[in-house]
Amino acid sequence: MAKLAFLGLGVMGYPMAGHLAKAGHDVTVYNRTASKAQAWAEAHGGSHAATPREAAAGCDFVMSCVGNDDDLRSVCLGEDGAFAGMAKGSIFVDHTTVSAKVTRDLYEAAAEQDIAFVDAPISGGQAGAENGVLSVMCGADQAAFDAAEPIIGAYARICRRIGDSGAGQMTKMCNQIAIAGLVQGLSEALHFAEKAGLDGRAVVEVISQGAAGSWQMSNRSETMIDDKFDHGFAVNWMRKDLGICLDTADEVGASLPVTALVDQFYKDVQRLGGERWDTSSLIKRLRAMG
Repeated sequence: MAKLAFLGLGVMGYPMAGHLAKAGHDVTVYNRTASKAQAWAEAHGGSHAATPREAAAGCDFVMSCVGNDDDLRSVCLGEDGAFAGMAKGSIFVDHTTVSAKVTRDLYEAAAEQDIAFVDAPISGGQAGAENGVLSVMCGADQAAFDAAEPIIGAYARICRRIGDSGAGQMTKMCNQIAIAGLVQGLSEALHFAEKAGLDGRAVVEVISQGAAGSWQMSNRSETMIDDKFDHGFAVNWMRKDLGICLDTADEVGASLPVTALVDQFYKDVQRLGGERWDTSSLIKRLRAMG
C-alpha cells in the first residue's frame, strides 16, 4: 500500500479519494475549503493538510482533481504547492480536465525536480466516481504510468496510456467533442418526439436497441423527458472543456463546426439560468424556443 495525497474534493475527487482509502492506502487530503477536507478525513479515517505542500510531503503519489488550468498551477507550484513538498522519484497524477499546454508545462517543471507527472483526465461523471468505474486516459512516460496504473485502478474501469505528456488531455478533448454532438442529437430526437405527440419513453426503448443507442440515451433520456437536470457534469464545466477543445483545434488545424455550434447552444442554456444544470439540459433550450 502506498502513501498518497489527494488534492481537490469536489463531486469527483471526494469519492475518488474515498476509494483510495478503502483500498488500504494511507491518504492525506487537501481542499481549498478546509472544512470539506476535515469532513472527508473524519469519514474515511485519513488525514487532512492545510496546504498542498503539507499534504504531499513524504508521499509516493499525489493525485489532483481541481477546476481549471489556474487551479492546477496553484496546487502544484509555489512555496505552498505540492511540487515543493514532493520527494525525488515520486509521481504526480492529475485528473483535472485542463489544456495540454499547462500539462506539458507542469510535466517539465516536475522533471526539473525529478518528479514524474501523469496527465490522467477522467470520464464517467459523478456516478462513475462514486462507483469506482471511471475511464482514465493518460499521457506520461511509460515507467510513470506503469507505477501509477495500479493506484488509479481503485476508481477506474479502464486506465490506458495513450502517449506522452499531453496525450491524455488530447484524448479527453475527443471525449468531450463526441459527447457534445451526442447530447445535441439526443435532445433534438426527444424534442421532435414531443412535438410529434409520441411517447418519448417508448421511442427510446425501441431506438436505443439499434444504431442510435448510446450511453447518453441509456443514462440521460429518462431525466431529459422528466425535465430533471441535476444528474451530473454541469454546463459551466462543459463550456470550459469545449473552450479548451476549440482553442486546441485552432492550434492543430482541426475543424470542429458542430462542437462550436453546440458550445453556443450551451451558452444559451447558461442564459436560461442553467449554469449548474447537467449537460443533458440542451433540450431545455429547444423547449424554450417553443
